[in-house]
This record gives sequence, C-alpha cells and structure tokens, in this order.
Amino acid sequence: MAALDAEGGTASGKASWRRYPALYAALWRYSVTREMQFKANFLLWIVVEAMWFALQLGFMSVIYGHVEEVAGWTRWQVILLVGCSHFIQQVFTALFLTNLSDISEHIRTGRLDFMLLLPVNTRFLVSIRKVDLGAFVNAASALGVIGWALRNLGHVPGPWEVAAFFLLCGCGVAVHYSLMFMLASMAFWTVRIQGAVWGYYNLFNIARIPEGAFPAGWFRRVFTWVLPMILVSNVPSMALLGTLRSPWTGWMLAGLALGCLAVSEWVWRTALRRYASASA
Repeated sequence: MAALDAEGGTASGKASWRRYPALYAALWRYSVTREMQFKANFLLWIVVEAMWFALQLGFMSVIYGHVEEVAGWTRWQVILLVGCSHFIQQVFTALFLTNLSDISEHIRTGRLDFMLLLPVNTRFLVSIRKVDLGAFVNAASALGVIGWALRNLGHVPGPWEVAAFFLLCGCGVAVHYSLMFMLASMAFWTVRIQGAVWGYYNLFNIARIPEGAFPAGWFRRVFTWVLPMILVSNVPSMALLGTLRSPWTGWMLAGLALGCLAVSEWVWRTALRRYASASA
C-alpha cells in the first residue's frame, strides 16, 4: 500500500481529469443496465417515493385547513418549499446516497483496497459509481409541484430567480453530500456506520418546514449552522419566490457548501492516512 498517495490513487500516475467525463458516462451506462435488469423494483421505488411525497403534501394541506399562514408562509408557498426540499433530496439520492452508504462495506470487505490501486481519484469513484435513476423521476415530479405552486401563487419568476434557485439547490446538494461523506468516512475508525448515515438522511424531513416556524434557540441554531437542514431548502425557495431578504443569504449558503466540501476533503485524507487495508 506504500504506492498510494494521499488522495487514494496510485502515486505513479492518475488518470487525466479529461478522462473523467467518459468514465462517468460509462458508470451511467452500467447503472441503466443494472436498473433495467430489475424493472419491477425500479418502478416500485418510484411509486413508493411518489406516495411519500404525496403524504407530505397532504400533511401540509391538513395544517392549512386550520390556519392561513405559518410563520408568514402561505399554503402555496409551503407547498413550493416542500417541492424544493423533495427536489434537493431526490437529486442527492440519485447521485450520492447509495454510494455513501456503501463506503463502510468497501472498508469492511476490502473492496476499497482495489479501488485505491485504480488510476483514478478514489473519492470520485466511491462517491458516484452508482446512479439511482428512479430518483431523477421523483426529482422531476418535485419540479412539477413547484410549477403548480407558482401558478397558484400567480408568481412568474424571472430568469435570475430561476438561475439562483437551481444554483442554490446545487449548493444544498453539495452540503448534504459533504456532511454525509464525512459521516461515512467515520467508518475508517468504526468500520460500520450505516446507522449514522441513514439517520442523517432521515433528518431531511426538517427541510420542508419554514425557517420562521422554529422558535429561536439551540434547535434552530443547530439545524441552521451545524446540520443546515433549514438553510438548504428555505433559501432556494425564497430565491424563487423573490422573498429572499438579502443576497448575502444566498452567498452564505454557497460559502457553507464550499466550506463543507473543504472540510470533508480534509476528513477523507486524514482517514486514508490511517487506513492500513483490510488485509493488513
């Protein structure tokens, strides 16, 4: 294992970054082939996620059957917020969830040893080697709900609002990826970490609640700055609605995403330096 560099690739030479798009395309083809071998499972998961999304929307409809506003958010604004939260969650699921939950198994079974010897960045490989195509279908349904909410609000977002929405959603995905990647990297010390990884995923439900609904205090601070579930969906939603109080809020989310990515890279490199391989 002495021939490995700090990033987990071979010291003798990594693949040129120009080859990574072709590699990612090959991984997509593999994912399509794998999904089509189990078509019933593929369709069932789409239906299950669609039902869960419908239940979330139904829950909000029940609440707004008794009140006009929640923390200044009207019924259709909250439906848009739920759609935004679901969109971010499904894009994250499509690209990263399965891969991050597999990291501890790669370490336990020794598969990581072989990945480290490949002429490719190991973090790239463990992060994106599988794609959940069904989650993209559910992400599209979330966009449909967002459009439905905008129509009922009578609001037509401008091109800058739309661009800000998608950029901030990308920042939200990056935050979730970085935090869950750091949790998954704890497997270098504990071997099994799936419980914490899936526990973090379940916290996504907090993101569908308006920020103002949380009373000021430690809970709100934790889920705004430590585990920023509130920021990642509230900020893109407000950008699309044109109600973002300050552009600095958007920049704050972007800075948070970059900071989380940087810290997760430090955690990954630190973990690899202590890794002695499954066969040691």
